[in-house]
Amino acid sequence: MWKNRLKELLYILENSKVNEIDVTFFGVRYRVVKEPSVHDESLPAAENEVSNDSKQTIDSDESVDQNAEETKEIDGVKVLSPMPGTFYISPSLDEASFVNEGDSINKGDTLCIIEAMKIMNEIEAEENGIIHKILVENGHAVEFNQPLFLINPK
Repeated sequence: MWKNRLKELLYILENSKVNEIDVTFFGVRYRVVKEPSVHDESLPAAENEVSNDSKQTIDSDESVDQNAEETKEIDGVKVLSPMPGTFYISPSLDEASFVNEGDSINKGDTLCIIEAMKIMNEIEAEENGIIHKILVENGHAVEFNQPLFLINPK
């Protein structure tokens, strides 16, 4: 029954200009947000600092550009994040990583977890291959369509 109510909330949210719905059914609170708001006003200041310091960090910018070019040159498939959230390479801190660079993977194997709104979403391989490079560090935030892995198809 609660699943049907939740589906109704999602449908209302998707088909309206409403950004957030917060309701309680039978003592259980559901809060669904379309786009989270950003309350951190320090972000523009940080961007200004970066632009002011950019002349001093030309060498590091060049190395970043070289790394980006190396990534582009690699033949392979990028696995993109299907949602914004937090990237986890293992189910918990005590357990081994789902995959490591150089590992052979099969279609359907779990590559990582992306936590979004306290929901753990397993990201699975869409094809067979070998993990060439892991592009995100464990515990870091990822954006929609951000590359997570480079995979060399088999």
